Amino acid sequence: MAYHNPLILMYHSIANEPLPKLKGLRVPIKTFEKQVAYLAKHGYHSLTLAEMIERKNDIPPKTVVITFDDGYKDNLTNALPILQKYNFKATLFLVIERENNDWAKYRKQSNQGVIHAIEKLSNDDVTKLLQSGLIEIGAHTLHHYNFQELSVEAKKEEIERSKESIEKNFGVTCKTFSYPFGLFTKDDDTLVQDAGFIGAVTTERRSVHLNKDSLYLLPRIAIKNEFLKFIYKLYRL
Repeated sequence: MAYHNPLILMYHSIANEPLPKLKGLRVPIKTFEKQVAYLAKHGYHSLTLAEMIERKNDIPPKTVVITFDDGYKDNLTNALPILQKYNFKATLFLVIERENNDWAKYRKQSNQGVIHAIEKLSNDDVTKLLQSGLIEIGAHTLHHYNFQELSVEAKKEEIERSKESIEKNFGVTCKTFSYPFGLFTKDDDTLVQDAGFIGAVTTERRSVHLNKDSLYLLPRIAIKNEFLKFIYKLYRL
């Protein structure tokens, strides 16, 4: 059986205003469109993460999965129109408790205030994303805590309840998961699998090797405010 190695691309915020810290979280609108336009022009196939996993034995060459972590308002206002223009799909990993939650501090205290200042998606906004027919909603836990600092029971609650919340609020089956900050410890992938997800993503930076990678520890390529390096990553990682 021949396996093609898809690329899972990791984004967060799409907006023009620069961030004072964590600058890699944000890609300007023009740059994002240039990146998606390049993919469309050069014959890349677009799948959601769930579609990639469900079709793992039948993935066309040059397949990409665009992902957005956290749940920022600009994913609707700025990213969706570009995805619609080029008919590209994406998976959004949603933090349930998004408002008044400054989760960057759970990774590094000095990052406090950056995330809090970025407007988040409302549940109505998420519904609009789903209605586009281009967006899959995956889970990104309840609070975006650092999994390396939580007990097993706390992690189970974050994983299971985030899935339940998405399914209850939006009437969809939540199939995929993203580890907060890309951090996890031994057997966290088992907790995700036991919760009923079909796959999960990390922040390991390389292409996917479907013939050997765990579906619950899938790598992604972080995309920033770049274009030539973006092209390099498509072909070299």
